[in-house]
Amino acid sequence: MKTAPSPNGTHEGYMTGFGNHFETEALAGTLPLGMNSPQRCARGLYNEQLSGTAFTMPGQRNRRTWCYRIRPSVRHGGDWQAVDLPYWRTAPDRRGRAPGPLRWGPLEAGPDRVDWLTGMRTMTTAGDADLQTGMACHVYLANVSMEHDYFACADAELLVVPQQGRLRILTELGVLDPGPGEIAVIPRGLVHRVEVPDAPARGFVCENYGSLFELPARGPVGANGLANQRDFLVPVAAFEDVEAPSTVTVKWGGRFHRTAIAHSPLDVVAWHGNLVPVKYDLARFCPFGALLFDHPDPSINTVLTAPSLIEGVADIDFVIFRDRWMVAEGTFRPPWFHRNVMSEFMGNIRGAYDARRSGFPPGAMALHTMLTPHGPDAQTFEHASNSDAGPEKLDDTLSFMFETRLAQHPTGFAMDEAPLRRDAGAIWSGLVRRF
Repeated sequence: MKTAPSPNGTHEGYMTGFGNHFETEALAGTLPLGMNSPQRCARGLYNEQLSGTAFTMPGQRNRRTWCYRIRPSVRHGGDWQAVDLPYWRTAPDRRGRAPGPLRWGPLEAGPDRVDWLTGMRTMTTAGDADLQTGMACHVYLANVSMEHDYFACADAELLVVPQQGRLRILTELGVLDPGPGEIAVIPRGLVHRVEVPDAPARGFVCENYGSLFELPARGPVGANGLANQRDFLVPVAAFEDVEAPSTVTVKWGGRFHRTAIAHSPLDVVAWHGNLVPVKYDLARFCPFGALLFDHPDPSINTVLTAPSLIEGVADIDFVIFRDRWMVAEGTFRPPWFHRNVMSEFMGNIRGAYDARRSGFPPGAMALHTMLTPHGPDAQTFEHASNSDAGPEKLDDTLSFMFETRLAQHPTGFAMDEAPLRRDAGAIWSGLVRRF
């Protein structure tokens, strides 16, 4: 592996920003000047563009990156064989079930050796991958690294949320090393492999079939707060010049195919563009809240959003609930009881979620699909209704939601094999009539 800092300014092997145009080269003098596609590239490299949006997308939303690589991607195999990964499901994947809340305990890998691909477990799907709308929620379980095995998801970009153990994600454009409390985004189609230096590793993945994740519009909040562009980290160029029997697996249309190659496909020596993998530390998210009274909508906690064609309605919102001060007076501070037109898949990364005083440990999950009633458990309701309500600091807490305008359908694995809590509604049984 060879790396070199970019002239953009680096941060521990990273450049900073989100949606910016970056330039980085692992070997100085590799990037062409004044043109993207020179007649002859430096060092005998091949030029290749990776497009994340249609060519005609408006400039401010157009995403693409020019790569200068040892071999073009057309050399990445040709004899494709179908691969069965039965636990990774793709929308539409529906089975009939009654409406109502669902809760799961943390998933465990058990004694089996599983990597980034074989350890992926789909919990819910929504929309249709072929129509490029919707999402899937997965839990990954990995206790071994991918070795000379590489993967590209042509169906979606991947939002990775580690919960246990650090990952090392080696991509065509550089290396990401997200750990618990951080996230990573891997663009659609970007070839990568995942190592687990802190095995076993567990976390969550949102597979986004539709428009790319972007920072939400802040509206009246203004220019600062929530997630700031400068806190997103983009890797500098790094490449593998390795001749060794390898495989590339591609997911497309919900199916997996694998081909054998004789070298590492992570051979991009230099690149420039704005379709990039990123890492973000959720501790840098600047939360907002009520300073006097009432409880704002949870949309104020949006880190990233994938817009739909309907203004103001997202295909996906990635929302977090982190440590913060609660100071509102005369206010019910935990999440209120509600029925929502959005579908919410929730996971706990660490600590206790403020709407669940028990029974929702780190690694646990919940699904409240559209217009399913939900809210704080009975114990939380009693405490919040009768407490002193002075200034209170929520410490060591971090949970998240993958929220979508589409109905989320639990998979067969989620209903039949995952640790489903059959008593999900029992947390509200203590809410007695007070009228």
